[in-house]
Amino acid sequence: MLAAILLGAGTAPAAAQSYHDIADASAEADGFNGVMLVGKGGRIAAVEGFGRADAGNGVPMLPNTRFETGSVSKWIASIVILKLVDQGKLDLDAPISRYLPDYRADTGARLTLRRLMSHSSGVPNQILAARKDPATRGIEMDQMEAVRRYASGDLAFAPGTAWDYSHSNWLIAKAIVERVSGKPYAALVDRLLVKPLGLKDSGVYRGDSGAVRGMAQGYAGLDPEPVRKPNPVPDFMAMAGGYYTSAPDLMTLMNAVLDGNFLRPASRRALTTILMPDQHYALGGRVRVAPIGGREREAAWEDGSNGGFRMLARRVLADGHMVIVFTNASFDYQKLGDLGTALLDASYAAGADGARQSPEH
Repeated sequence: MLAAILLGAGTAPAAAQSYHDIADASAEADGFNGVMLVGKGGRIAAVEGFGRADAGNGVPMLPNTRFETGSVSKWIASIVILKLVDQGKLDLDAPISRYLPDYRADTGARLTLRRLMSHSSGVPNQILAARKDPATRGIEMDQMEAVRRYASGDLAFAPGTAWDYSHSNWLIAKAIVERVSGKPYAALVDRLLVKPLGLKDSGVYRGDSGAVRGMAQGYAGLDPEPVRKPNPVPDFMAMAGGYYTSAPDLMTLMNAVLDGNFLRPASRRALTTILMPDQHYALGGRVRVAPIGGREREAAWEDGSNGGFRMLARRVLADGHMVIVFTNASFDYQKLGDLGTALLDASYAAGADGARQSPEH
């Protein structure tokens, strides 16, 4: 097994070995192939790659290997939107007809960004059915054309009265952001997130992510032979699933957003305020109270998948204990969750020893 590990100079050896042993056991028993990161209070305790990023070319998994994030892209998009709110360019509770006067008037007057971002809008998930058709899976089109085709149906319920996970919400949100800013979404991510935070391995892709330098390849499986499992993301779905990153970059972003001044306090509260309690859903992602490290703790709780990629990110809001796990070979969801839980629990068992600032890489 190929593995690369990066640990701080002051890392407690027993703690670092514990994280390695947990992930290595998952690799041996369950075929975990990916990267795990454990962080504490804004510092990396351990980050390690297991297996192969590109099985066809024998490229090992490295700590800064890039991965698709799947639906965690929605959480990223929420941060971009909140940055525009902080700049006075958007209002989460204004009718979307203010920003898209060409959207259908009867529903445009009832929909808001807050409802779109919390999947409580009632906009039906028309894009999901369309994406199941191989003929339309890789098609590109203008953003407003995508909105007209896949995000303009009659509302399934009155906004705010129910919850339905609909990618179509994010087609509308992207159209609004691009209309208001006058910039493509990918350029906004670069200007508002990547450059200010010094992210080195993050951005927005379109089509097959395999063309991105330093990106892991997604697989249906690796044995007996690797079988690629791409699921191209068209540009009009970039908010729903087009963000890529590395584990250290995602930690940097989460720390800045959840425990820094990157967002104004009101926007940070909005990002973590649960709007749909039955789903633990806030804006673009979840916040859960769960047993972590021996007691109940509140955590940002993000999960994503696309093609062969699976990932999770958990960050305890009170103290910054964090785990990030990326995989690229269709790893079982339950086993992924179990691995994340074991690593996060171990970070509390290890105490506060041996962490360091996020590395240059």
